[in-house]
Amino acid sequence: MEADSPYAAIYAVVSRIPPGRVCTYGRVAALAGLPGHARMVGYALHVLLPHSAVPWWRVINWAGRISNVYAADEQRARLQAEGVEVSDEYQIDLARFLWDGDDGG
Repeated sequence: MEADSPYAAIYAVVSRIPPGRVCTYGRVAALAGLPGHARMVGYALHVLLPHSAVPWWRVINWAGRISNVYAADEQRARLQAEGVEVSDEYQIDLARFLWDGDDGG
């Protein structure tokens, strides 16, 4: 993958999300220089190899919910292992756990 590709920019942003925090697809897109391209973030994360170092599980939808239909339970388990509280309905409290792009956490 080319270093200046949109997917590389997305993976670079997602890799900055600290453990125990989440970010929305739209915010990742904006931070990657792709405002308005939240779906592209979803596509980019979907094609990651299973053992990728990119923490895909830290990306959720704008409403604070896990919307991954392929691995929702795995995503919830990974987030919970990092201390993120996830409800039975796959909801996360954005006021507590949202990362806004500030590398301070």
